Amino acid sequence: MSTYTLPTVAERPASAPKTAYLISSGDLREAANTGGWPTQVALEADVTRVFEQLGWSVIRANEVDPATGHGFISSQRMGLEVFKNIPVDAPLIVAEAVWQYSHHVLAGLRTHQGPILTVANFAGDWPGLVGLLGLNAGLTKMGKDYSTIWSVDFSDDWFREGIQEWTETGHITHDASHVRALPELPDSPEKALGQALGDQILADKAIIGVFDEGCMGMYNAIFDDELLNQTGIYKERLSQSALYAEMLEVTDAEADAAFDWLINAGMTFLFGEDAATELTREQVQWQMKMYIAALRIADDFGLDAVGIQYQQGLKDLVPASDLAEGILNTTERPPVFSRDGKRELFAGRAFPHFNEADEGVAVDALVTDRVWTAMGLIPDNTLHDVRWGEDFDGQFVWVYEISGSVPASHLGGWDKAEGWRQGHVFFPAGGATINGVSKPGEIVLSRIFIADGILQADLFRASVVELPAEETQRRKNATNPEWPIAHVVLHDISRDQFMARHKANHAQMVYAPDAETADRALIAKAALLARIGIKVNLVGTVNA
Repeated sequence: MSTYTLPTVAERPASAPKTAYLISSGDLREAANTGGWPTQVALEADVTRVFEQLGWSVIRANEVDPATGHGFISSQRMGLEVFKNIPVDAPLIVAEAVWQYSHHVLAGLRTHQGPILTVANFAGDWPGLVGLLGLNAGLTKMGKDYSTIWSVDFSDDWFREGIQEWTETGHITHDASHVRALPELPDSPEKALGQALGDQILADKAIIGVFDEGCMGMYNAIFDDELLNQTGIYKERLSQSALYAEMLEVTDAEADAAFDWLINAGMTFLFGEDAATELTREQVQWQMKMYIAALRIADDFGLDAVGIQYQQGLKDLVPASDLAEGILNTTERPPVFSRDGKRELFAGRAFPHFNEADEGVAVDALVTDRVWTAMGLIPDNTLHDVRWGEDFDGQFVWVYEISGSVPASHLGGWDKAEGWRQGHVFFPAGGATINGVSKPGEIVLSRIFIADGILQADLFRASVVELPAEETQRRKNATNPEWPIAHVVLHDISRDQFMARHKANHAQMVYAPDAETADRALIAKAALLARIGIKVNLVGTVNA
């Protein structure tokens, strides 16, 4: 009879009364971790102080690594090791001051048995707020119970009362009165249009092309086929290596022609000579080749939308994808021809691109494109990071930003767009953004996400407002000045209502020519989404 050495499971420490453990998920890019660490230290000190005022102790689950100089959990493996130091039933705080890769900690969170609290600083300098929303969406997708809270300076009564509620009950209650299920829509041309478009998708199907899934640990942005296929939408799983290979086949003359088209349309570029810190013509050349390559592959596979992961992997080969993405999302764009030069590809239309391969954005962009096109509206749409916001002149104005994939039409045209170099922290190979300020107007906002094991969509109305130039610049300087910005005012949704409800780091945005048209288009979109089996929720004031 054989004798085996049996493995043993590491023994976890025992929990103690009135003691919470704290972790912080970080970036995979060490430049972001080291750069954001001082902000994280301040956040943790503020949170700890409030807990101590309530008679609690906070234990950091891992020490600062002397080799890196920070205490972020910077890989999935590290996350597994850190959770060995945490009692399985201990109250657990996940504190985020920077963008974080959710999968670094999801394994530990999935099996944790104690109450979980996610917390962020409400600030724009580092995208901790964005990281919090992404993490919350991932927890929602996996069906894990959690509480969440945020604060500007952690001295407000609302934050303290929320922490007190969590220490006493393991939960924080947020106001959800602004959310309602989609009612039975009255008969209208928009309802009929949306249902017919939905029937078309269910019957004819649609394909989204995904150049590698799971960008930057965004577990919430991966939609399982079993859920997605029920809507009539299928994935073509593509490799970024194939995109790179196709870029190598695009000629300089073809890239030059696309660049010249942008210049003739009025776009300007802030070129320099030092590629490490400045934008160069060569970087933009690669972006033009990516734009052309993406459309040729989309044509090869008969795609209805395409998404490029970029982070990670491709960032180590070529400049940022954002300029190419923004061009794709714009109706008026440089023509691209088949490899033999005989056919213009997807002529006269925007080709929906979902930044960071976010599949919630993919479904939303495809649906929005179909509805707005059928209604004779400009279908150019994009995602934005829900980055930050502050009061201005008596109303709360959000800062929505994304790294450059915004359609030029949202800025008022190509002559309002500037190409700035992407920041070296996140984009070491550089590349241009499509920088500018989104024009004032009426918009429809949305997010498609997974909750309760099904696909759901939140639809809400908002307005993009114009702020004084100095205020716009202040907000850009407080975040990422090289990125396009939208000043967004939500319709009857407070800051905290939005934060507690929104299940993504991204929100989808599309313009309508006026409020009445926006309301009608939203109804058509809601009817389409409901027709293909997505549960629709109306958020804030929606005329439906």
